[in-house]
Amino acid sequence: MTSTRITRRAALTGATLFAAWSLGGAAVRAEMVEDASQLKPGQYTWHPERSPDGPVAIIVSIPDQLVFVYRNGIRIAVSTCSTGKPGHATPTGVFTILQKDKDHHSDEYDNAPMPNMNRLTWSGVALHAGNLPGYPASHGCVRLPLEFSALLFTVTHVGTAVIIADTHADPVDVDQPGLVLSKDAEHDIDTAEAKLKGAKAPDPNDANAITVSILVSSADNVITVMQNGDTVISGPATITPPDKPLGQHVFILSNVGGGGMHWHDIAHGLAGPVDNNVIDRIRAEPDVVKAMTDRLHIGMILVTTDLPATTESRTGKDFVVMQQEPDPVQ
Repeated sequence: MTSTRITRRAALTGATLFAAWSLGGAAVRAEMVEDASQLKPGQYTWHPERSPDGPVAIIVSIPDQLVFVYRNGIRIAVSTCSTGKPGHATPTGVFTILQKDKDHHSDEYDNAPMPNMNRLTWSGVALHAGNLPGYPASHGCVRLPLEFSALLFTVTHVGTAVIIADTHADPVDVDQPGLVLSKDAEHDIDTAEAKLKGAKAPDPNDANAITVSILVSSADNVITVMQNGDTVISGPATITPPDKPLGQHVFILSNVGGGGMHWHDIAHGLAGPVDNNVIDRIRAEPDVVKAMTDRLHIGMILVTTDLPATTESRTGKDFVVMQQEPDPVQ
């Protein structure tokens, strides 16, 4: 079912969408807004019909206090949010959802209810329903409108990419000749196409879904393959030209076919122009390529960074892929 709390201009067709939304039990015709920044605290848009299938990615813009939801690279929702207040800042970086709990309560904050919780770190950062005063007010979590959090809960799964950033950029489509190729590029593509023939994105209701994240660091020329948070293999990455930064990108695999890999690229934290040829610049050893190919799935995440690929950098303030060891649950 499609739900809209406030209308906006349709991104795909350019047509004007009108919908009624409920406020205090009375049906009210929402005023047209051209910009998501016009949303007031507690308001959101929800249009899943724009892209019914494909991998989901979530971008949290701290300066805008907005959450953007994309499916198969197309924006399907925007919501207001409330991030961490001073002294309890919400960490920025790249996360994957580690756990889902529709009826979660906090162990740290007097059993406070946190409905529709999507956990991002074991130390307590999550997306969940909560109070939205119109400014950062949480203890580090990303608070969402209750109805929106329930809708979001239906499209996320363990492994869904969540980017929390000081900037916001829409995904762009990127077609590349391969998934970090070895020297035998043609064989890599043929194997990938056979592996993904007829494949779909992970089912949000499948608690046993396998999710794979790949981290490439230009600082120490290392590529790491992780499955459900555990390191499968690490190896040297050859990056050309070596003196050119990769930038901070999140590539989400959307399809394989026609002799290439098709990605949605979300660049974040970049001040200059986006380089959409990043994947072309990366090569891995055959055993690492095989580990990736064996685990290919729609929605696979490839992250690039110019920070060292250490546990500290992965869980630091500026860049988080995922936390490896659980802390006490909050």
